[in-house]
Amino acid sequence: MRLLPWTTPEGRPCNLSTDSDLSRLSLLADDIEAAQLDSGEQVLKGARALLGDPRAGERAVRFALTRATESLADVLRIAVSRGGRIPAEW
Repeated sequence: MRLLPWTTPEGRPCNLSTDSDLSRLSLLADDIEAAQLDSGEQVLKGARALLGDPRAGERAVRFALTRATESLADVLRIAVSRGGRIPAEW
């Protein structure tokens, strides 16, 4: 079972059972994971710049922290998903 990079509307995890890593849904999940990781890199870059600005206000810092926590949740979900797909004999 593969943990997918999205949840149900109720917030529950979605899993995929397939015989192929090249199924349409697997490839879509790969693309979404790549986009989430890219977004996380951009959020990190912006947050670092904001933290380096002594004039940054509370609103900007709160916005950056909100985006950073969303990105961290995505990255952790990807790590769990990919870790679950590592073959036992590896």
